[in-house]
Amino acid sequence: MFDKEKFEQLKVARKNWEDKDLNKSLARSPERKEAFKTGSGDIVERLYTPEDINDLDYMEEIGLPGQYPYTRGYQPTMYRGRLWTMRMYAGFSTAEESNKRYKFLVDQGSTGLSVAFDLPTQIGYDSDHPLAEGEVGKVGVAIDSLADMEILFDGINLEKVSTSMTINSPASVLLAMYIAVADKQGVSPEKLRGTIQNDILKEYIARGTYIYPTEESMRLITDIFEYCSKNVPQWNTISISGYHIREAGSTAAQEVGFTLADGIAYVEAAIKAGLDVDSFAPRLSFFFNAHNDLLEEVSKYRAARRLWAKIMKERFKAKNPQSMMLKFHTQTGGSTLTAQQPDNNIVRVAIQTLAAVLGGTQSLHTNSKDEALALPTEDSVRIALRTQQIVAHESGVTNTVDPLAGSYYIEAKTKEIEDKAMEYITKIDELGGAPRAIDAGYIQKEITDAAYKYQMDVEKGDVVVVGMNKFKVAEKAPQGLLKVDPMVGEMQKKKLVELKAKRDNQAVTEKLTALKKACKGTENLMPYIVEAVREYATLGEICDVMREVFGEYEQSVML
Repeated sequence: MFDKEKFEQLKVARKNWEDKDLNKSLARSPERKEAFKTGSGDIVERLYTPEDINDLDYMEEIGLPGQYPYTRGYQPTMYRGRLWTMRMYAGFSTAEESNKRYKFLVDQGSTGLSVAFDLPTQIGYDSDHPLAEGEVGKVGVAIDSLADMEILFDGINLEKVSTSMTINSPASVLLAMYIAVADKQGVSPEKLRGTIQNDILKEYIARGTYIYPTEESMRLITDIFEYCSKNVPQWNTISISGYHIREAGSTAAQEVGFTLADGIAYVEAAIKAGLDVDSFAPRLSFFFNAHNDLLEEVSKYRAARRLWAKIMKERFKAKNPQSMMLKFHTQTGGSTLTAQQPDNNIVRVAIQTLAAVLGGTQSLHTNSKDEALALPTEDSVRIALRTQQIVAHESGVTNTVDPLAGSYYIEAKTKEIEDKAMEYITKIDELGGAPRAIDAGYIQKEITDAAYKYQMDVEKGDVVVVGMNKFKVAEKAPQGLLKVDPMVGEMQKKKLVELKAKRDNQAVTEKLTALKKACKGTENLMPYIVEAVREYATLGEICDVMREVFGEYEQSVML
């Protein structure tokens, strides 16, 4: 990458600098005793120069924006053309309450909606199920049927808004509900824009909101791929998520490696189901975390883009450039927020926002300062959204594409993360792919080990968390936190009784029977699920049919 003669001159100049300037400086004022490491625990050298990136081929590994391998972004102009989507994640209590919050966010300048569902919804139970007791509406909105979904998006034109839904095992059912609501608004499926998370593998790895065994879950995912490619062409059919892998304690390189390994498994499953790679790959999307180490995080996004492009081109022989483009949503790091001195979280989120933007994200959710304590209030949500808007319109970082490219440190760290991530992918391939590596507990153990090491460093004080293990102050109990009405569960149960009394129960039974028969065969299940939803079959009823046929997943024990 550099002229050999100039490179030799640099080596001599650096040696002279070390012998004279550096050593004199260290003798006069030694460096701090703390270890200089990234947020992932990797050593950071004192100085980076062309020596650290001399082996890089600019056009092959960095390139130009909008060109393979997309290291510098998949759009030639990036934010000079269009800013990222400011997609604020929200949902709590009932559909009525969440609808109010969505309208508030749109009024404040949010450019995309992102739906958080409560735990019963995430694992396919209606609000009246015994296992739902005490959890209804707590960490997201309760959606039991199409009737709730109609309320959730009341007064919101689905032709004009892009919606992301953080739902996995029951993703097919919630997508069917969204399609049905749009139809009632007069919006055809081909006009719908948005994303369903639909990433079951990371549920087995890091979150736990799974229902069905791996093979049956993969069938549902590929059914969605096929259905949307024909009927909902603008919809992103999966958001392959490293976010929760990082929240569970992984390093940056593990986040990239394990996420892309999951992506490989989805592509392989779709090809095995008979789909052409270029028919579905352009609608794949990814979801990454943003942590506090700004430069490591920027490098992480660039490494992920480059590595995925290579995987799609070289491994899967994709021909369509869109199939090689890693498009991703980012959320600032929930696990980095502290309950102590929560105002400090505003600063953390600002740094993480910068990392996501400098790394070229396509959409972004910024966490609120009080999320280590409760669901966010309107005031804290507004500050979180304003953080994005200030970075977008006042910081200047959107004026040029990939502004940190060419930094010796950034390029060296990008390559380091790419290489480490590829080592993980190779190991997972040797184990038979991501599903088998998950069943063997390999990925979970690697994350657990990394999380333990980090926590020990925090406990020892080797890693400083401001306000928690250093710079502590006496604090009063927090005031004004958002609390979910404890009667939400009873309200949802009442809604279900009324729904079942007025719907056509014979039609519901017929649609569920047809779905059960299809589950036992090989047909695409999405049309059957859409038909059941239209008759107001509940989420729990539909998921129970599939539970009966498919069974449930049992997590392996790590030894």
